[in-house]
Amino acid sequence: MEIQLSQEILDRIPYFKVGVIQYHHITVGESPQMLKGRLQLFQESIYFDSDSKPLTELPGISEWRDIFKKTGKDPNRYRHSAEALYRRIQKQNYLPSVQSAIDLNNFFSLQYQVPIGIYDSDHIEGDVVIRLGQDGDEYLGLNGRNNSVDHLIITVDREGPFGSPFVDSKRTAVTVDTKNALQIVYLQPSTDREKANKLTESLMNMFMQLHGGEATYQILG
Repeated sequence: MEIQLSQEILDRIPYFKVGVIQYHHITVGESPQMLKGRLQLFQESIYFDSDSKPLTELPGISEWRDIFKKTGKDPNRYRHSAEALYRRIQKQNYLPSVQSAIDLNNFFSLQYQVPIGIYDSDHIEGDVVIRLGQDGDEYLGLNGRNNSVDHLIITVDREGPFGSPFVDSKRTAVTVDTKNALQIVYLQPSTDREKANKLTESLMNMFMQLHGGEATYQILG
């Protein structure tokens, strides 16, 4: 599978970059207690620190709100997924354990303060393009709603859009039956290339420790 980043995004956000990881022959299941414990403790830490600084001043949250503005989406109405997670935790509405792939995805999204998408590659048709959404682009999301994704950064295959930093689609959702997956780390544009590689590789290695299989990664942008 080939993944491309559209020039239109780079024209609007010159330092935009994403980490792209492709996994093969993985085993997804119930999260080990170690991951459940780390996710719970980290959420509690975020909650107790939430009074010390406004959420919108956190570097990753702030940069991705700015990206939404630059693509034409109101970040107060369309919150990127990392901000949505943080706002849940501020209300002590902690994230429950779902399964190993989703839990780890959420953990790193909270740690890096950026949206991270993970998709079942066997439900992706052909190559993937990361581009800006256009009028008419939409999909049934994991939130149970039909989501219009115009003016959002989206991932698109031959069948149409299936993911974004806002919400991902049901069509490509990762489950315990997933054997091959695509993960997209929507890095902070201010992250330099060396750090982008380290962050993406660290996530990839942790994912393989839990799920086995093989993986490769690249930085686009």
